[in-house]
Amino acid sequence: MSDAFYDIPIAINEPILSYEPGSPERAAIKVALAELKATEVDIPMYIGGKKVHTKNKVAIRPPHEIKHRLGYFSKGDSSHVKAAIAAALKAKPGWEGLPWQERAAIFLKAADLLSGPYRAKMNAATMLGQSKNIFQAEIDAVAELCDFFRFNAQYLTEIFTVQPESPARTWNRLEYRPLEGFIFAITPFNFTSIAGNLPGAPAMLGNTVIWKPAETQIYSAAVIMEVLEAAGLPAGVINLIFTDGPAAGDLIFEHPDFAGLHFTGSTRVFQNLWQTIGNNITKYRSYPRIVGETGGKDFLIAHSSANADEVATALLRAAFEFQGQKCSAASRAYIPKAIWPSVRKRLLNDLKTLKMGSPEDLTNFVNAVIDERAFDRITNYIANAKKSKEVEILAGGEYDKSEGYFIQPTVLLTKDPHYVTMEEEIFGPVLTIYVYDSRRFEKTLELVDSTSPYALTGAVFAKDRTAVRLATEKLRHSAGNFYINDKPTGAVVGQQPFGGARASGTNDKAGSILNLYRWLSPRTIKENLVPPTDYRYPFHQPDA
Repeated sequence: MSDAFYDIPIAINEPILSYEPGSPERAAIKVALAELKATEVDIPMYIGGKKVHTKNKVAIRPPHEIKHRLGYFSKGDSSHVKAAIAAALKAKPGWEGLPWQERAAIFLKAADLLSGPYRAKMNAATMLGQSKNIFQAEIDAVAELCDFFRFNAQYLTEIFTVQPESPARTWNRLEYRPLEGFIFAITPFNFTSIAGNLPGAPAMLGNTVIWKPAETQIYSAAVIMEVLEAAGLPAGVINLIFTDGPAAGDLIFEHPDFAGLHFTGSTRVFQNLWQTIGNNITKYRSYPRIVGETGGKDFLIAHSSANADEVATALLRAAFEFQGQKCSAASRAYIPKAIWPSVRKRLLNDLKTLKMGSPEDLTNFVNAVIDERAFDRITNYIANAKKSKEVEILAGGEYDKSEGYFIQPTVLLTKDPHYVTMEEEIFGPVLTIYVYDSRRFEKTLELVDSTSPYALTGAVFAKDRTAVRLATEKLRHSAGNFYINDKPTGAVVGQQPFGGARASGTNDKAGSILNLYRWLSPRTIKENLVPPTDYRYPFHQPDA
């Protein structure tokens, strides 16, 4: 036991490197890409500190170069889920009993390893496995994941400082325990940082975790585990499994020690999991915590006072960076007639300059979508749009999967604000624009609010401050992350805590202190310093 109150290093956002020609980081990433391309890996599961290989090997291929094999991962089954549960429960007492500063130190070290010796490898793995260009990989797999680890440690110390009042002869204290049981983390393909934070945040607070990543993110998930092991994470604290969803869920959601779900993925899956947990509620030792960030149908609305070049630039970046595979990506836009000609000209001219191809060519802006299933789903929307009389294809519309899953950035113009691509989440490089009567700004705000079941991100562009104020009020519940004169993507840990409500999730704000509270169970302790020795109270005395 340490007799001291510790101040951890003050968290600051990890600087994003430029990768400009001639820079050392540009040279390093080229070397790392070449090394990973030249080496086939055999990725195991990590259960109880052991690397677990199976005979069921699944090939890993870059989405932009599907003929190349990066290696394999070992597919697991229900026996591995059982082993992971047992390992998490076995590790729990020792990990929970470890002083908080020792747990925090592991993640602080992981952040420094990630931003230092593992930077190029983590970026290269994300670029190859998820087809991200170097900038998208840098801001995600390195900068944001470092930020999660460092800011979470700082938030933990801030939580501990919140203590109750203590009147005379009493000492009231509040301690923050991890949840009783294990956490199940289900992570998506699109952000390596989310994959690291969803198991990492509960673990830092003393919980043990079973982590099931998307199969299309396993290549970079293995690097995360490598970093955490190098940082000293004990065996069994985070158990990484590669199983089908039902194989994991059938056992985990039936287990009495299931304590919480940390999820990022589709709305439909999250709702099904919530329903399953609800049906099993009498089986659990405690009420499980359910934290989820799901889909989005994110908007950008411009006022007639907006700058057309700013609007066009925001649309291009928000809709087409990482091929639109962000839950925050702008996929529907509302542009007034007054500025539409200028917005259209700038947007279409800029789109002509975009290069598409492998992320190994650092000059490419657009890369491949994640897999064939995503390719087929996204291109089905484009194919239907080509047949529709309600839609005009302004740009793009072409696609090819012979070498990789490439879809041109596609801009649709519709006269129907309820056309399917204005309402349904596509999760790909498709932006639909509706041009509205400039005099109907307020009515269009109401349209924006009522069109989608989601409420994740959104943006308004206007110079007129009264328009900004009106949009902020009218769209109060339309987005958990709302942007004024900025694109609705790119939330930064410690600056814009991320999450939405409605069908977009529980809005528990990853990257903030709010999320950490969900993985703690407070205990109030009252100590009476001078206990009474007489049961009688003053009012029991007789009148004089």
